[in-house]
Amino acid sequence: MESSETVERLEGVRADAAGSRPEDEPGSGVVAAFGRQLKLLRVRSGLERAEFGKLTGYAAQSVASFEQGRRIPPPRFIDRADEVLDAGGVLKALKDEVGRAQYPAFFRDMARLEAEAVALHVYATQAVPGLLQTEEYARAVFAMRRPLLDEDTVEQRVAARLARQEIFARRPMPTLSFVIEESVLRRPIGGWTVMQGQLEQVMLHGQRRNVEFQVMPTARAEHCGLAGPFTLIENLDGRRMAYVEVQRDSRLYTDRSAVRDIEEQYGILRAQALTPRESLVSVEKLLGER
Repeated sequence: MESSETVERLEGVRADAAGSRPEDEPGSGVVAAFGRQLKLLRVRSGLERAEFGKLTGYAAQSVASFEQGRRIPPPRFIDRADEVLDAGGVLKALKDEVGRAQYPAFFRDMARLEAEAVALHVYATQAVPGLLQTEEYARAVFAMRRPLLDEDTVEQRVAARLARQEIFARRPMPTLSFVIEESVLRRPIGGWTVMQGQLEQVMLHGQRRNVEFQVMPTARAEHCGLAGPFTLIENLDGRRMAYVEVQRDSRLYTDRSAVRDIEEQYGILRAQALTPRESLVSVEKLLGER
């Protein structure tokens, strides 16, 4: 059994076999608690849902979903609701916890680490990394998930994935690099029109000064990344970690020797892949094949 110093399981792993949902999923935990608090404050203020919805810019049906814990309210709604209901910051105080609930349980801690990272290095083998995904591509990915996700959850996950991309606007700029298997870029998830937009977005991000994007050709005879995808993370304190995820189970490696092994893999992968310039040319060629 692996030492707790070597690997940490991130909180909120998958639901059990009976189909129960992890804490803080819509309908339970902090989301349900927020909904109850919201309703109490609205009733105390003497506002009907429709009237309150107009004041906050949301339909009465959306307000009902928030109050019943069926949908996760966005930050702008929480801020406005706190003001309209004169809640004195009670609702705003829950905003971070509610925001964490928009991610799958197994990814929540990683989302926090990602948002605070000064450097991220991603090796992708199955789909375009979430940080690079277009809205249409992300929606196609979640719509294909099995067991099926309901429509509200799909839209929630898409919004959460797009929110993560605020990292590109951060100052100071983090260092970001991606090595993506060529097969990922050839797999037309969502159809060719969706994939075309996705490839164009990859090219745009690849031209950012703080982003390095490389393609690992399928025809490479030498390949050191056969153990699967991973993400390397460095935080503001200089601490380096490695995140590995498979089948909704996630692990965060923190022991220096374990992280060093994955860093070594990534360094060799970058040497084996196409250069950043060659990679952008290869994506441009993929776009020209249709």
